[in-house]
Amino acid sequence: LKVGDVVVVTHPLNPRESIVKRIVGMPGDHIMTAGLIRYQLPPGRIWLQGDNLFNSTDSRSYGPVPLALVKGKAIFRIFPFEDMGPIPPAPARPSTPHSHSRFG
Repeated sequence: LKVGDVVVVTHPLNPRESIVKRIVGMPGDHIMTAGLIRYQLPPGRIWLQGDNLFNSTDSRSYGPVPLALVKGKAIFRIFPFEDMGPIPPAPARPSTPHSHSRFG
């Protein structure tokens, strides 16, 4: 797994649900939060974000996610039908107070 991959994950707050999110940070990476706090991801934890930053519940809400919750990597989208096809690369992130920067 690497930054930019889209993964299927057991929801960290509800183990009965699965979510699909993009990896934005890997263990050891630094994430800049909306409050401009630089945070280093601990070992075994990743930072997930949805591609629609303005309408996504993700690590900005529930924090770093254990790698053990990752079920697999998504490579093909089947719904909505008009967007069916290979998962595209990570979109360019808008520079808003809601976005998170990754430092190597």
